[in-house]
Amino acid sequence: MNIGVIGTGNMGTVLIEAFLDSGAVKENELAITNRTLAKAFAIQHTYPGITVAVDAAEVVKQSSIVFLCVKPFDIHPLLQQLTTYWTNEHCLVSITSPISVEQLEAAVPCQVVRAIPSIANRALSGSILVTFGSRCSADCRQTIDGLLRRIASPVYIDEAITRVASDISSCGPAFFSYLLQRFIDAATVKTAITKEQATMLATDMIIGLGELLKRNLYTLPTLQEKVCVKGGITGEGIAVLEQRMNGVFEEVLAKTHEKFKEDVEKVKQQFL
Repeated sequence: MNIGVIGTGNMGTVLIEAFLDSGAVKENELAITNRTLAKAFAIQHTYPGITVAVDAAEVVKQSSIVFLCVKPFDIHPLLQQLTTYWTNEHCLVSITSPISVEQLEAAVPCQVVRAIPSIANRALSGSILVTFGSRCSADCRQTIDGLLRRIASPVYIDEAITRVASDISSCGPAFFSYLLQRFIDAATVKTAITKEQATMLATDMIIGLGELLKRNLYTLPTLQEKVCVKGGITGEGIAVLEQRMNGVFEEVLAKTHEKFKEDVEKVKQQFL
């Protein structure tokens, strides 16, 4: 199985490193390229067996499964450049949310999958949001599922929930790391704790929280009940959060959906 990755930015690199570190793909099975080739060669420095292709066309020619990890507005021009290289046997996997599998299928003759990753996949954890195109064969679906399952938990979604699912699984790590950082900063401002101590404690706390949920020891509501003793200190903190956080995430989702709608409309014009 030869895998290609076009685009070695943040998420392209996450996928490359996760596939290799998990053993899902061997170095000599992987061909990568990037508009700035120096970025691809930097990855090859760590994984010498990888092939760095001179351009996207070479990646397509060398690979049966091609992950397209470029910006949404760069995809349609790139697909046009690669028109003559796709075959019916190829499987194109796009990681961008604003472009549907139907739009991709209209632009290429091959099998199409959309797989939206998360930074958590770098730790071989978290979800990856998957939508198969209508032309995907049973073998293709099985192969992609097996590949992705090595680095994440594939979650199969409909087009209607693409944005909100991405907000939770892909944007969520950034949102909650921001909140955690604000928690740490407040602790260092209001008390004598050092930033290093607060960071260590917060990091251990969030890892422990994840383990509790992973092992199904508590649900989110029951965990709050266990920690938040009636009339206790935690309850006072929760009361502040309830007051200040009311409507915050509704506004966050409204903003992400607004931007998503803008991107979808811009992309749609390219694919007309």
